[in-house]
Amino acid sequence: MPDENTLPELTSLEQEIYSWQTSIEGFGEMGQRKLKGASVLCIGTGGLGSPLALYLAAAGVGNLGLIDFDVVDFSNLQRQVAHGESTVGKLKVDSAKARIADLNSSINVTTYNMRLTAENAMEIFADYEIIVDGTDNFPTRYLASDACVLLKKPYIYGSILRFEGQASVFDSQLGPCYRCLYPEPPPPGLVPSCAEGGVLGILPGIVGLIQANEVIKLVLGVGKSLVGRLLLFDALTMNFRELKLRKDKSCPICGENPTITELIDYEQFCGILPAEDSAADAEMEIGVEQVKQMLDAKHAFKLIDVREPSEYQICRIAEATLIPLGDIEAKDLAKLNGLNPDEEIVLHCKAGVRSMKALKALKEMGFSNLKSMRGGINEWSEKMDSSVPLY
Repeated sequence: MPDENTLPELTSLEQEIYSWQTSIEGFGEMGQRKLKGASVLCIGTGGLGSPLALYLAAAGVGNLGLIDFDVVDFSNLQRQVAHGESTVGKLKVDSAKARIADLNSSINVTTYNMRLTAENAMEIFADYEIIVDGTDNFPTRYLASDACVLLKKPYIYGSILRFEGQASVFDSQLGPCYRCLYPEPPPPGLVPSCAEGGVLGILPGIVGLIQANEVIKLVLGVGKSLVGRLLLFDALTMNFRELKLRKDKSCPICGENPTITELIDYEQFCGILPAEDSAADAEMEIGVEQVKQMLDAKHAFKLIDVREPSEYQICRIAEATLIPLGDIEAKDLAKLNGLNPDEEIVLHCKAGVRSMKALKALKEMGFSNLKSMRGGINEWSEKMDSSVPLY
């Protein structure tokens, strides 16, 4: 953190803006100057990154880094509050930077329109004191945590799915790292992404602000941080639980005898399919254009929707029959709505992940003439039938 003798002074406008904050006993002008001199990197400007960046800027954290490679989409607006309808189609980092400038023009914002990788993480992280993760994938979490351990920086973690969230502070100088909690990533596809599993729009706001609160406490050196604690939140019951975390002496990066001394291939570590496996999966896929041609030609096949009933109610392809993935993975023929192992079957979901899992489960049951519709109903809506709403 910055030396108190070199902390930036507050302008008269800043003194006015932060007056309700500096009036807190024990905070004062010195606390505000600490925030102004702090530098924080936000990985992602989506569900978690939006409230995180906005509230850090509003609180007066003087130097913010924003890294993201995506563009704003209408489906983001339900939870990604840094963006709006006027910025749909624009880079998320540019949209968030503009929103921050309107909220607090004194904040210095540096944007990185790129994917975080093992090749660029160390260089980017070097310019920031605290790293906050607002992503929703395991390779980036392991990458960010490992980089923070190697650079001896705190890593503030947040995770959301459906109605539940998690948050913690991993600082290998004071306690466990992310690998101490999760030594191995889950098998690919076991934990759905937010796009597949959904997320309550309010939830990232709650968890993102918990992350922002941890940032401010670290900068000010006050309170009790979430180091060594995992906070679990259930929005349905409004219940917070806490798990105690311990440093793993055998952790391969922060333990007594570390074996990881530099960043690794995190896609491979997390089991992301190598090129040859991806090619094999591609052979089991069919494009939305081909499916449309088959339907128009009255070709004899079954189109099966493997989403949940709640998703089916939102939008559907008229010719599709609903058989949720869970029923297929139960491998009970009675739940398969009379599917015949010999007939031609095309499976679809929202984006193509669950339909591929359903395909593999059906293959294990003896079904052979199977295809997964690439891109799911989202791609169908974009390319074939715009009257089918995106969600």
